Amino acid sequence: MHVRILPFGVLKESFGSDSFALDLPGGSTVADLLARLGDHAPMVESLGIAVSVNAEYAQRNQVLSENDEVGLLPPVSGGAEAPATVVRLTRNVIEADGLVRAAKQGADGAVVVFDGIVRNNSRGRQTLYLDYEAYEEMATKQMRELAAEAVRNFGVRHVEIVHRLGRLHVGETSVLIVVASAHRAQAYDASRWLIDTLKKTVPIWKKETFVDGAVWADGEPFPAGYAVEGHAAEGADGPAA
Repeated sequence: MHVRILPFGVLKESFGSDSFALDLPGGSTVADLLARLGDHAPMVESLGIAVSVNAEYAQRNQVLSENDEVGLLPPVSGGAEAPATVVRLTRNVIEADGLVRAAKQGADGAVVVFDGIVRNNSRGRQTLYLDYEAYEEMATKQMRELAAEAVRNFGVRHVEIVHRLGRLHVGETSVLIVVASAHRAQAYDASRWLIDTLKKTVPIWKKETFVDGAVWADGEPFPAGYAVEGHAAEGADGPAA
C-alpha cells in the first residue's frame, strides 16, 4: 500500500523533506505508520503530534488506504524545543546516523554517542547472533527515569536511549545512547553513567547463540537495594556459621 507523507514544521526538518512516499502493508493503521516513522525520527512519537488523513484529523486506530495523504502536525502554537529525553524499545534496525543528526542543536558544544554493537565473539567462542528480550513496560519506564536523572544530575540538554529487541546479527546496533550538551565533560560523564546503570537495572536480557551452542548472558549484579535476598543466596546448606 502506497501513502504520501506530509511533515510540517519541526518535523519537516527532522525528515529533511516536505513530502515523501512510504509503502505499508495493507490494513495498516495510523499507529502502525507512526511506529514505522518513529524508528527514523523519534520526535514523531514524543512531541504529542496530531495526524491528518486526506486533510481530516485522524485517530491512531484509523485504517489507511491506498494513496492516502497523511499529514504529520506538530503542536501549532508556540515554538516548543525538542524533548529533553527520548527513550524507546524497537525491533527494527537502529539508524544511528540519523538519530545523531536529529539530536544536534545550535546550543550544543558536544554530542557523545555510545553505539553498542554485536561483536563476532564472546568468551572465546564464535557468535552467530543474539536475541534480546525485555519486560517491556518496566524497561521503558526505567529507561525514561534514567534519562531524566541524567539530565538533572549532569546538566545535559538532551538524552536519547534506544534499545533493540529480538534477533540481532553481528555488526548491528543493540543499544544507542545519544547525549547532547553545551560542554563535553558533562556529555561524557552522563553517557558513561547511563550505559553502566542501564546494564545493571533495566530488565533486558540477552541470549547468545554460538557455533557450538547457546547461553543466556550472565547479568551484572543488581545495585544494593534492588535484589531480593532469600535463603537461596545463603547456600544450599543454610546460613554460614
